[in-house]
Amino acid sequence: MKSRSSKKAVREHDHSHRIQEYSPEEGMSLGELEQAIMDLLWDATEPQTANQVRDTLAERQENTPAITTVLTVLGRLHKKGFVVKDDARRPHEFSAATSREDHTVQLLNDVLGSAVDKHAVLARFIGGIDPSDAQAVRHLLSSRDK
Repeated sequence: MKSRSSKKAVREHDHSHRIQEYSPEEGMSLGELEQAIMDLLWDATEPQTANQVRDTLAERQENTPAITTVLTVLGRLHKKGFVVKDDARRPHEFSAATSREDHTVQLLNDVLGSAVDKHAVLARFIGGIDPSDAQAVRHLLSSRDK
């Protein structure tokens, strides 16, 4: 596993308002409620309180978790490095530490990094994508090589 210092770090305030840096741990997957909360935070245009997260979850799903459950999950996501918590404000506000796209790239890199035959995995992946996505990949690769 790579050390945290070798990854793109996220700045965050701790209780003493000093800046601490960390990033999501490599290979960490999200549970169902964690994923729902991250989707909500990625969709949000500004940081959210736990109550705002719970209220938005209530709009999106049938079973609304208790506020204590939301706070527990937000705390776990914070410890894992997925969420930034602003302790300077009351109530505390939470936001995604990285973009949805950066998270997806990390997942793809983790899977590809664990493959015994990366070329075979890439070949099967490319062979199975939609023609318009294949065209986009060709375009991105050609612009990268320029």
